[in-house]
Order: sequence, then C-alpha cells, then structure tokens
Amino acid sequence: MSRPLRLVLSLVLGLALLLVTAPAQAAQLVTVLRYDASRAAEFTSVVNQAAQIWNSSVANVRLVQGTPAHFVVYADNGWPRALPTSLGRGTIWIGRQATSQGYNALRISTHEIGHILGLPDRRTGRCSDLMSGSSAGVTCTNPYPNAAERAEVDRNFAGGAPTVEFGRLHVDR
Repeated sequence: MSRPLRLVLSLVLGLALLLVTAPAQAAQLVTVLRYDASRAAEFTSVVNQAAQIWNSSVANVRLVQGTPAHFVVYADNGWPRALPTSLGRGTIWIGRQATSQGYNALRISTHEIGHILGLPDRRTGRCSDLMSGSSAGVTCTNPYPNAAERAEVDRNFAGGAPTVEFGRLHVDR
C-alpha cells in the first residue's frame, strides 16, 4: 500500500473513531437524577410534568422516575417546601395549603425541583421568574424556568457552585 493511501486511510479511520465516540462522551456530561413521586398522592402526575419541563429546559441534567431515588416528593397539608441536602439530592413536600389558596400545583412542583437543582428563592414578584415562587401571586401559573434559571442549573451540573443553601429547609412563604 502506498504512503499517500495509508495516510488517507488513517485519516478516514481517525475521523470515524471521533464520530463514533463523540456522542458517547457528550452523554457522559449529563447527570441523571432519579426521583420518587410515589408518595406525592394527587400531585404525582404534576411532579412528573414538572420533571419533563426541567428535562426540556436544561442540557446537563436529566430527571427520571426510579429508585433508589436522589430526591423524594411527598404530599402533605403544609406549605410547599424543599430540603436540598446536596446538588440533586433532597426531599420535596408539595403542600396542599398553597394549592387550596389557589397557587398552581405545576408551578409549585417545578419551583421546588429547582431547589434540588441548586436554585435559591428569589422573591422578585415576577411571574416570568420561576424561583420568585409565591411572590408572583396566585394568578401566576408559569411553570417554566427563565433563561437565567436554566443557565444556572446547567452551570451547577457542569461543576459550578450552586447558590442554594444545602441542608436548610426552603419554605416558599
């Protein structure tokens, strides 16, 4: 085999190897978090919707139902709250007190998962800010994180320093 032909063949094989391994390397950058919503009672389907909203909003983390879970979601009669213990881990309570007052269950669920993903409360009062929580009022039903919130979660799971305080109960009230 001639030298130019060996060079071309080596180049083609090298590029083929890069194309085959690049998607596998990119997939390793996604953190998969398992959640358990089996104890979320009437909010189970809403929690699943909230997980899908996060999945369609960020690139570095993927939420899937499963056990053992990184975070667990409960339903109770209190106010919604989250206890993030570390990035991607913790406990969420979807409190019926807020939904009985008219707050949107999907927005609550997406907001509380935001704490698990490293986002703190930001009481801006703006409906466009998911982490403004109840400060946006009962008429706000927006369950989607804004561009800054999405970027912050992606940074958190790319090695950034989350701004949420871990080990502290976050009550959106």
